Amino acid sequence: MQVQQAETNSKKQKSPEMDQCIQNCLNCFKICEETLARCFTQIEHKDSSHLALLKSCAEICNTSAKFMMLNSKFHSDVCGVCSKVCIECADSCEALGDASMKECIEACRKCADSCAKMAKLPH
Repeated sequence: MQVQQAETNSKKQKSPEMDQCIQNCLNCFKICEETLARCFTQIEHKDSSHLALLKSCAEICNTSAKFMMLNSKFHSDVCGVCSKVCIECADSCEALGDASMKECIEACRKCADSCAKMAKLPH
């Protein structure tokens, strides 16, 4: 009974903005992973710092989504870090000047914006 009540309370606390942020994070996670896999096949995109940043971005996006899904009191902290990593990842992809990075840039910027808003919410 207590678990069911906790789940019900958890669902009540989520806002449409949080649900959208979760979706943005999951989408960014997916696109960063796909972009990373594609970079491994392209000689011109094998810069280790760029590849590490793509992987870091994917991981923090996934973690951020999980913290929000759990309604963790730390979700705003994790979202703040996620926003920073997404901005840096988007900038790194943009610096490559490659049209194949467009989807990743857009996903990172969208995730960064929504996570920045979540980071401003109180715990």
